[in-house]
Amino acid sequence: MPLPFLTADGVSDVDDDGDGDEILAHADQDRWRRPYRPGPWRVAISALLLLLSAFMLLATMIVAFAGGWAGAGFCLAAALVVVGSAVQTLRVGVWVSPAGLRRVGFFVTRTVAWSEVTGIRTVQQPVRWLGLPRTVQGQALTMSGTGGAEPPVLLTDHNADFLSRAEAFDRAADALADWADEYGPVPA
Repeated sequence: MPLPFLTADGVSDVDDDGDGDEILAHADQDRWRRPYRPGPWRVAISALLLLLSAFMLLATMIVAFAGGWAGAGFCLAAALVVVGSAVQTLRVGVWVSPAGLRRVGFFVTRTVAWSEVTGIRTVQQPVRWLGLPRTVQGQALTMSGTGGAEPPVLLTDHNADFLSRAEAFDRAADALADWADEYGPVPA
């Protein structure tokens, strides 16, 4: 039984004996996708949280074998909170689909339809360094909408995804602008 192999350019090595309209899982255009990769800082923070949760689960097992069920339950609940925090840390960012643009935060997620987005642009302004209260001068990708309020910051070049990765920030900004051009409102 030959197994199909998909090359880097998306071409399968299997002979085309079918009708050729096979749909791959990553080709689903209706699902939400992040137009950039999570940065090394975000992945490192999540990895450290998962390492901490492994030690917490080990402590849960030790406390449970010792007979302290209340302590084991507390340790298990705390470990699950840390695992959930690690997963949510990886989900934080900007996601897009043909339906709109979604800003996923740690606690709050906001979705804006493309019809409400009037423009996406990069501006020089003070930005938060790794999401902490300290601000530094940097670039921010902002979205202007039909609401007329202050444009929200989508991405910065000093967040956990793009710190010390200026080229990746530029590619992500271009990708988001392309999505806005393709699915945004048609100028009259």
